[in-house]
Amino acid sequence: MGIWRLLLLLSLLTCANLPPSSSDPDDEACLNHLSESLEDPNKSLHNWTKTTFANPCSGFTSYLEGATCNNGRIYKLSLTNLSLRGSISPFLSNCTNLQALDLSSNSLTGPIPPDLQSLVNLAVLNLSSNRLDGEIPPQLALCAYLNVIDLHENLLTGQIPQQLGLLVRLSAFDVSYNRLSGPIPPSLGNRTGNLPKFNASSFEGNKDIYGYPLPPMKNKGLSVLAIVGIGLGSGFVSLVLSFTAVCIWLRVTEQKMAAEEGKISQLMPDY
Repeated sequence: MGIWRLLLLLSLLTCANLPPSSSDPDDEACLNHLSESLEDPNKSLHNWTKTTFANPCSGFTSYLEGATCNNGRIYKLSLTNLSLRGSISPFLSNCTNLQALDLSSNSLTGPIPPDLQSLVNLAVLNLSSNRLDGEIPPQLALCAYLNVIDLHENLLTGQIPQQLGLLVRLSAFDVSYNRLSGPIPPSLGNRTGNLPKFNASSFEGNKDIYGYPLPPMKNKGLSVLAIVGIGLGSGFVSLVLSFTAVCIWLRVTEQKMAAEEGKISQLMPDY
């Protein structure tokens, strides 16, 4: 028994001297690159350091500002309203256990990385109230668990990808107040069956998009008054031109008649 107790004691001492477990290498790369792509003028992310990235989680406890852990992996990133600048790193796709990403109400610029398609567990994507530009990546449709896509108040352009209508779990969708154009995909604007439906507020504030559930667009052609005005205007111009032509014809005719009268008077004898 003494030998077994000695072996157990040695085993406990060895475990006690082991260094703390490091983070998943994918999470570490994700955090490193995200930190490099962001500018933090208010130093809100003061503990976002390479040392912390090496071990950001302990079970369900996170050592990083704005991060939540689940079983030693980054589960949620909520960096909202921190005056952050910079761009969204495509290496966020390395945080493969991420289920919620909220970078709203900052001053982020640049595109939404298509690489986010690798976040196959992502349920919430909130990038609203930034200055993101470019098109909405259709690759987001590969994040099959997405429940929320909130991209309102950005500078996004192009059409709304119809592929996003394939997200059967999608219950909140907002792309209002961007610079989007083209038709609203029926798979998003006119969902059928038991799929959650989105009203006009999800799409408003984009002057060049159209389709249900937005109200019919006002005719961008000429209004009736404009057409009448142009008709009257063109008629008036025609009238002026016609009157001018008549005046010129009468003047020329008068000159010809005067010339003929002069010739006749020369030919007539004097009495």
